[in-house]
Amino acid sequence: MEINGLHHVALPCTNLERSRRFYQEVLGFTEIPRPALPVAGAWFRVGDSQELHLVVGDAQATFRASKGMDTNDIHFALRVTSYRQALDALKAKGYREDASPDDPMGIKTSTRVGYPQIYILDPDRNIIEINARITD
Repeated sequence: MEINGLHHVALPCTNLERSRRFYQEVLGFTEIPRPALPVAGAWFRVGDSQELHLVVGDAQATFRASKGMDTNDIHFALRVTSYRQALDALKAKGYREDASPDDPMGIKTSTRVGYPQIYILDPDRNIIEINARITD
Protein backbone atom coordinates (compact mmCIF):
# COMPACT_ATOMS: atom_id res chain seq x y z
CA MET A 1 0.00 0.00 0.00
CA GLU A 2 1.32 3.41 -0.99
CA ILE A 3 -0.20 6.37 0.84
CA ASN A 4 -0.22 9.69 -1.01
CA GLY A 5 -1.20 11.91 1.92
CA LEU A 6 -3.97 12.76 4.31
CA HIS A 7 -7.27 13.35 2.49
CA HIS A 8 -9.51 14.70 5.27
CA VAL A 9 -10.16 15.02 8.96
CA ALA A 10 -13.74 14.57 10.21
CA LEU A 11 -14.87 16.35 13.37
CA PRO A 12 -18.14 16.17 15.26
CA CYS A 13 -20.05 19.39 15.85
CA THR A 14 -23.20 20.25 17.76
CA ASN A 15 -24.25 23.41 15.92
CA LEU A 16 -23.47 23.32 12.20
CA GLU A 17 -24.02 27.02 11.50
CA ARG A 18 -21.83 28.09 14.44
CA SER A 19 -19.05 25.73 13.34
CA ARG A 20 -19.44 26.73 9.68
CA ARG A 21 -18.92 30.39 10.67
CA PHE A 22 -15.86 29.53 12.77
CA TYR A 23 -14.11 27.60 10.00
CA GLN A 24 -14.96 30.22 7.36
CA GLU A 25 -14.46 33.42 9.37
CA VAL A 26 -11.67 32.49 11.79
CA LEU A 27 -9.61 30.06 9.68
CA GLY A 28 -10.67 31.22 6.20
CA PHE A 29 -11.65 27.78 4.88
CA THR A 30 -13.72 27.55 1.70
CA GLU A 31 -16.83 25.39 1.86
CA ILE A 32 -17.03 22.78 -0.91
CA PRO A 33 -19.94 20.69 -2.22
CA ARG A 34 -20.98 17.75 -0.07
CA PRO A 35 -23.04 14.79 -1.20
CA ALA A 36 -26.54 14.29 0.19
CA LEU A 37 -25.80 12.21 3.26
CA PRO A 38 -28.16 10.98 5.97
CA VAL A 39 -26.54 13.20 8.59
CA ALA A 40 -26.05 16.99 8.46
CA GLY A 41 -22.58 18.39 7.95
CA ALA A 42 -20.29 20.58 5.86
CA TRP A 43 -17.05 20.02 3.95
CA PHE A 44 -14.23 22.53 3.56
CA ARG A 45 -11.12 22.73 1.37
CA VAL A 46 -7.87 23.00 3.34
CA GLY A 47 -4.84 23.92 1.25
CA ASP A 48 -4.54 22.36 -2.19
CA SER A 49 -5.90 18.86 -1.61
CA GLN A 50 -6.95 18.29 1.98
CA GLU A 51 -10.42 18.60 3.44
CA LEU A 52 -12.15 19.09 6.77
CA HIS A 53 -15.51 17.36 7.19
CA LEU A 54 -17.88 18.52 9.91
CA VAL A 55 -20.49 16.00 11.00
CA VAL A 56 -23.40 16.98 13.24
CA GLY A 57 -23.04 14.62 16.16
CA ASP A 58 -25.58 12.93 18.32
CA ALA A 59 -25.39 11.49 21.81
CA GLN A 60 -23.00 8.81 20.52
CA ALA A 61 -20.44 11.30 19.19
CA THR A 62 -17.25 12.09 21.08
CA PHE A 63 -17.24 15.67 22.32
CA ARG A 64 -14.73 17.51 24.49
CA ALA A 65 -17.59 19.51 26.07
CA SER A 66 -15.97 20.38 29.38
CA LYS A 67 -12.31 19.93 28.53
CA GLY A 68 -9.85 22.78 28.37
CA MET A 69 -6.81 23.17 26.16
CA ASP A 70 -4.65 20.06 26.42
CA THR A 71 -2.13 20.10 23.57
CA ASN A 72 -1.47 16.39 24.10
CA ASP A 73 -5.11 15.54 23.36
CA ILE A 74 -6.39 14.65 19.88
CA HIS A 75 -5.97 17.55 17.48
CA PHE A 76 -5.15 18.40 13.88
CA ALA A 77 -2.47 20.81 12.70
CA LEU A 78 -2.46 23.45 9.99
CA ARG A 79 0.82 24.78 8.55
CA VAL A 80 0.90 28.52 7.81
CA THR A 81 3.51 30.58 5.99
CA SER A 82 3.77 33.24 8.71
CA TYR A 83 3.52 32.52 12.43
CA ARG A 84 3.29 36.23 13.31
CA GLN A 85 0.56 36.87 10.72
CA ALA A 86 -1.50 33.93 12.04
CA LEU A 87 -1.09 35.05 15.66
CA ASP A 88 -2.01 38.65 14.80
CA ALA A 89 -5.08 37.52 12.81
CA LEU A 90 -6.34 35.44 15.74
CA LYS A 91 -5.78 38.29 18.19
CA ALA A 92 -7.69 40.63 15.85
CA LYS A 93 -10.64 38.23 16.11
CA GLY A 94 -10.55 38.37 19.92
CA TYR A 95 -8.31 35.41 20.82
CA ARG A 96 -6.03 36.02 23.82
CA GLU A 97 -2.88 34.42 25.19
CA ASP A 98 -3.79 35.44 28.75
CA ALA A 99 -7.11 33.54 28.73
CA SER A 100 -7.68 30.58 31.04
CA PRO A 101 -7.25 27.06 29.58
CA ASP A 102 -11.05 26.67 29.65
CA ASP A 103 -11.76 29.87 27.68
CA PRO A 104 -12.77 29.08 24.06
CA MET A 105 -11.07 32.31 22.98
CA GLY A 106 -7.74 31.30 24.47
CA ILE A 107 -4.47 30.88 22.62
CA LYS A 108 -1.65 28.67 23.81
CA THR A 109 1.74 29.08 22.11
CA SER A 110 4.79 26.85 22.17
CA THR A 111 8.15 26.29 20.47
CA ARG A 112 9.08 23.11 22.37
CA VAL A 113 9.10 20.88 19.28
CA GLY A 114 11.49 23.08 17.28
CA TYR A 115 8.93 25.16 15.38
CA PRO A 116 6.34 27.69 16.57
CA GLN A 117 2.85 26.44 17.42
CA ILE A 118 -0.45 28.14 18.25
CA TYR A 119 -3.31 26.15 19.75
CA ILE A 120 -6.96 27.22 19.70
CA LEU A 121 -10.34 25.55 20.25
CA ASP A 122 -13.22 25.39 17.78
CA PRO A 123 -16.80 25.96 19.02
CA ASP A 124 -17.09 22.30 20.09
CA ARG A 125 -13.72 22.47 21.87
CA ASN A 126 -11.86 20.44 19.22
CA ILE A 127 -8.18 21.40 19.43
CA ILE A 128 -6.53 23.00 16.39
CA GLU A 129 -2.78 23.49 16.13
CA ILE A 130 -1.50 26.18 13.78
CA ASN A 131 2.23 26.00 13.11
CA ALA A 132 4.90 27.51 10.90
CA ARG A 133 8.35 26.42 9.81
CA ILE A 134 10.00 29.30 11.68
CA THR A 135 9.10 32.15 14.02
CA ASP A 136 9.07 35.35 12.00
